[in-house]
Amino acid sequence: MRTLELEVLRELHPPDQRQQVLDIEHLIRVNVSQFYGIEIGEFPARIAEVALWMTDHIANNRVSFEFGQVFRRIPLRAAPHIHHADALEKDWQTVLPAGECDYLFGNPPFIGAKYQTELQRAQVRRVAQLGGSGGTLDYVAAWFLIGGAYARAGKARIGFVATNSITQGEQVAQLWPLLFHRCGLEIVFAHSTFAWGSDARGMAHVHVVILGLTRREDEPKTKRLFAYADGKGDPVESSHAKLSPYLIDASTLGDPHLVVREASRPINGLPPLTMGVKPNEGGHLIFTPEERGDFLKIEPDAAPFMHPFVGAEELINGKMRYILVLKEATPARLRSLPHVLERLERVRQKRLASQKAPTRVLADTPTRFECGLIPLGPFLAIPKVSSERREYVPIVYLEPPVVASDLAQVLPDVPLWLFAILTSRMHMAWLRTVGGRLKSDYRYTIDIVYNTFPLPLLTDADKARLDALAQKVLEARALFPDSSLADLYDRLTMPPALRKAHSTLDTAVEKLYRPQPFVDDRERATHLLTRYEAMTAPLLALAQQKPKRKRPVPQPTP
Repeated sequence: MRTLELEVLRELHPPDQRQQVLDIEHLIRVNVSQFYGIEIGEFPARIAEVALWMTDHIANNRVSFEFGQVFRRIPLRAAPHIHHADALEKDWQTVLPAGECDYLFGNPPFIGAKYQTELQRAQVRRVAQLGGSGGTLDYVAAWFLIGGAYARAGKARIGFVATNSITQGEQVAQLWPLLFHRCGLEIVFAHSTFAWGSDARGMAHVHVVILGLTRREDEPKTKRLFAYADGKGDPVESSHAKLSPYLIDASTLGDPHLVVREASRPINGLPPLTMGVKPNEGGHLIFTPEERGDFLKIEPDAAPFMHPFVGAEELINGKMRYILVLKEATPARLRSLPHVLERLERVRQKRLASQKAPTRVLADTPTRFECGLIPLGPFLAIPKVSSERREYVPIVYLEPPVVASDLAQVLPDVPLWLFAILTSRMHMAWLRTVGGRLKSDYRYTIDIVYNTFPLPLLTDADKARLDALAQKVLEARALFPDSSLADLYDRLTMPPALRKAHSTLDTAVEKLYRPQPFVDDRERATHLLTRYEAMTAPLLALAQQKPKRKRPVPQPTP
């Protein structure tokens, strides 16, 4: 703030127009007494006070140098107002009345929903008031909601650094309707995901966004978006009439506040996508290649039940594990396998020791897995997590006896044209925009990404053309049998033949959406959101007409 003030003073009083006698002391308006804060740690609270005084002193030296005067605030008469308290328990109005606050900014704590303490989770639920299970909001969301109510009661503009999780995945539909409708806020500027801080290896400590919000009645006509191509380097600024919570242009949407909501079933006409097998057996039925070899030496008759077991890591990096699949084994056959029985007993004991009642129930059937699908024929496997270094999620065809783990999604009997759609840049743009992230890696979720993806209208001729182009992609992969999918889809090592096959496929898929080409993924995502809005409008109208009924909770499939 002092740096901005100095820049203003330079403009108001350029060197060639400065009077001989210029009382700089009366021109400096920013002082530490104008800063109010809440800090949960007592020692950090005191450090914050000292840091403000030190920063003020450094700024005074800059002013002295700029204007050729000695400017000091000694003795110290003003003091910052830093309160030692929990910001989610302290009434912000007692720190500074909302009507007196101009700007609200900070870097609230980043704690994921799964890593919160019971107290923290209770705080978020109390603030969000989502009802039911309370949602899955990260800790930082509570600061946005309290800040939104505080701004609503006064005039403050908000600028928070936040984990990028609140602008993607399931949290968007939970948080942003509250900010838009309950708090009456609008996004006025934003920095898309970028890596903040790094270690000696250049690895990012955290991936963040910066969000600027204001009351709707104070909303400027032009919003500023700072986008980072790969989360690093300098951003590219663009101007928009409206910004979506996904940090893309929302001016073409009928509802600029549109969010993509979880769908338990595909709303696009696609066949159901299912997660792979979740064994929940404590590792007693899973083997590395070496462990498999050692086990079959002492239990050779178990070989027919030993299946390749692949998740995201195995699919992408060409690694292999094995799992004992025993649900079809007869009691007599099992009793002839003493070492298998020994492992089944370990599975039973592990499940009995669980704190979860459903897992303890599973102890009665140790040969069964908790849930998931084992296809009987060829199937498509989609890794649940894929690196940000890849332009495409490596999707692959598999067939029995391979079993996919719950770190992969499973789609049986998939025609090539659907493989073409799912492996296209259009689908990737949807994943990057609405899907969640694990750190910076893409997280492919069924309810958010697959079930909601807006499909183009397809004729039989379109499907035939996509079949042929998908086959070209598979053939290009087959040219490199010694390369893993990680090798084939790394930006630096992707073979030209494979890149060309994907590029041709991308062009064909995009023309199914509109004749003119898309400029970038943000434009693709905006177009897809427009289609999603049109696709869900009839469903929303139907939901508003029919009374809500309680649906039975789906039971896991063994």
